[in-house]
Amino acid sequence: MAASPSTARAINDRLALRLLQQEGPLTAAQLKQLTGLSRPTVADLVERLTAAGLIAVVGEAGEQRRGPNAKLYGIVAGLAHLAALDVRTEGVAVVVCDLVGEVLAEASVPITQDAGTGPAVEQAVALVERTAKEAGADRLHTVGIGAPGLIDPASGELRDTTGLPEWHRRLVAALQERLPEARVSVENETNLAALAEQRDGAALGRDTFALLWLGHGTGAAVVLDGVLRRGASGGTGEIGFLPVPGTNGVPSATDCAGGFHSLVGAAAVAELAGEYGVVAEAGTEPAAAGAVRAAVAEVTEGASAGSGLARPTSAGARFLDALADRVAVGVASVAAVLDPGCVVLGGEIGQAGGEVLAARVRDRMTRMSPLPTEVRPGALGGGAVLRGALLTARDRAQDELFGPPDR
Repeated sequence: MAASPSTARAINDRLALRLLQQEGPLTAAQLKQLTGLSRPTVADLVERLTAAGLIAVVGEAGEQRRGPNAKLYGIVAGLAHLAALDVRTEGVAVVVCDLVGEVLAEASVPITQDAGTGPAVEQAVALVERTAKEAGADRLHTVGIGAPGLIDPASGELRDTTGLPEWHRRLVAALQERLPEARVSVENETNLAALAEQRDGAALGRDTFALLWLGHGTGAAVVLDGVLRRGASGGTGEIGFLPVPGTNGVPSATDCAGGFHSLVGAAAVAELAGEYGVVAEAGTEPAAAGAVRAAVAEVTEGASAGSGLARPTSAGARFLDALADRVAVGVASVAAVLDPGCVVLGGEIGQAGGEVLAARVRDRMTRMSPLPTEVRPGALGGGAVLRGALLTARDRAQDELFGPPDR
């Protein structure tokens, strides 16, 4: 059955909006070429979308001939304002952007462990409100939150997980109460990091991969055939609880001590660096990531001086070798179960290790597993969570304002 004229117009409008989302501003001629629609049909949809306040002329295309086709049309960025939060055990970072993703304001606030639940929630909510005001946002359309812990797949809410601050769970409800018009959603931080690396980072162009988060905590995210997998209880990727050799015991249902986290969590990495005498330079970077970066610098400098070969007995090289031994245990476990073909080493530690650490892990994988597995350093580091939260908030807002994409 042929689509009705109104349905056909809606489909064409959504197609044009999606192209403007993906490609940025386009001329009417470019829209005609990319959509395959006729010139009159494109002219009609441009007029409709402009009248609806969804698109506007944002410039000219630099063509020699002036006229309607030389005008560049883009999505009206101020149609909605969005906020993204990265919620950590030690604080909150927030960014506010417009509908096309341009960052308008950003801020962060530390929250100490001895802060009570109520004061901690108030600090975080007040930060969002101040940042939105600084961005000139009268109201927020969508708020995306990245947080550690399990997300209940049925309710979409953070589960009550032992070891995480209570204010994490209270924050979502508090934001919804203070921002009643906003659409507030929360997602596991590692899942958001994987989505960000897939869209803008090390996993660009891959529809099947796993991300191993190496930061303050330890986690993994799994994307198979283009779909983020969460599991029956939302626990896919809780690799910190994976029982592994080299620890003093096995993890329990309430504590990942004795699991993979005991080998590659920030505290364990910092302790390992100390054993090899690797010291991070003073700065704002977390100690574990700083130690890894210092070791990489030592190895790189040693490789560039003289023979071009890294000094295999240097403290930095031996520390990175020991760390790669640990990381490879987790990567090999993920590969054996999922065969993702690619594992991204994310988080601050993964980014600090860069290709030097990734190459060492990759070398160990060739000896530990018969499955070919690329090992790539994350490109976005600790910023991947905030970037992922921003991308998902923008997608949700655009789907609501423009209509979901055809599946």
